[in-house]
Amino acid sequence: MRLITQSRKLSGVRYDVRGPILQEAERLEREGHEILKLNIGNPAPFGFEAPAEIREAVACALATAQGYSDSRGILQAREAVAQYYAAKGIAGVTSNDILIGNGVSELISLVLQALVDDGDEILVPSPDYPLWTAQVTLSGGRAVHYPCDESNGWMPDLDATEALVTPRTKGIVLINPNNPTGAVYSTELVRGFAKLAEKHGLVLMSDEIYEKILYDGATHEHAAAHTTETLCLTFSGLSKAQRVAGYRAGWLAISGNRDRATDFLEGLTLLANMRMCSNVPAQHAIPVALAAATNGSGIGELCAPGGRLREQRDAAHRLLSAIPGVTCELPGGAMYLFPRLEPEQYPIDDDQAFVIDLLRATRVLVTNGRGFNLATPDHLRFVTLPTVPVLTEAIGRIAEYLDGVRVS
Repeated sequence: MRLITQSRKLSGVRYDVRGPILQEAERLEREGHEILKLNIGNPAPFGFEAPAEIREAVACALATAQGYSDSRGILQAREAVAQYYAAKGIAGVTSNDILIGNGVSELISLVLQALVDDGDEILVPSPDYPLWTAQVTLSGGRAVHYPCDESNGWMPDLDATEALVTPRTKGIVLINPNNPTGAVYSTELVRGFAKLAEKHGLVLMSDEIYEKILYDGATHEHAAAHTTETLCLTFSGLSKAQRVAGYRAGWLAISGNRDRATDFLEGLTLLANMRMCSNVPAQHAIPVALAAATNGSGIGELCAPGGRLREQRDAAHRLLSAIPGVTCELPGGAMYLFPRLEPEQYPIDDDQAFVIDLLRATRVLVTNGRGFNLATPDHLRFVTLPTVPVLTEAIGRIAEYLDGVRVS
């Protein structure tokens, strides 16, 4: 009989955050091994609870949230998001410019399906959150990766990025703060991306899901504040700052020059209608989360000196940096570290195989750098969500393993 095979559209698509490395970890767990998981930015398993008022809002809405909502989302949620951006100085965004989705991930998929034709190019950072590259590929396009400079705090080079623009380039992705590096971009750099997009008529897609997770006085700059002549699509939500990743409550804010994007926006509306709507009970969390009295819901304290996220970032960075042959930029935001293993001391050809060997030896699960579309096999991504004692144990095991494989 004929074999049932996967679609050819999946050729070249990867999502190593939940790929073969995780599958090996699950196999080890079935054998009875306990795995320290530093691979996914999911706050709940590490003891981060959602604010009580957000949980209560969802619980209270259950009785009236049993049917479909407007495909764009309930009006209260869309108005809350529009008001949030208005308070940030982003003019002209109304509830009609907001689309609520099952997390940012779904909205990325909808946008790229509506935007990308076969052969179109989208500029995506390297390293990136791999869903962006995967969804560009699934949509028939080609992700063209613009480099971020590790020696300059993982900042992109705007001139090098502009040099990648071709007649097939349709959009540019900005991830700020960045996943996996934690880099937070300056006002000047964000403004530069906006100017680049406007100069070439590109859609600017700004992934800002980590906008409230900031350290050491870093500030977040909204790309939409600098975009008027082209379309800006801002992605954000509650999963990280409000610790409700499982609620799948994200949004897309549409701003900039909508007149030149009427046809695209019609296509996006069509796709939104086809999936009916996003999770309705979770939508009721959005107005509460964005209300002035609870905006942030403690995330600032968690990131401040003495706060749990800040202390965990600092401890993990200190421990990793103490390992011979390991260097690591200190991130200004997000919840990850992206250390480099010096190739002269750790000659790695296949970083996925290396991470699987590391997992088997240490029972610590991390993700390989190439899983984030980095060109070289010399980086790992660590999640800094576990408590300091757990991070100390995990990195201690890794240090011992590296001591055994390091070339002197």
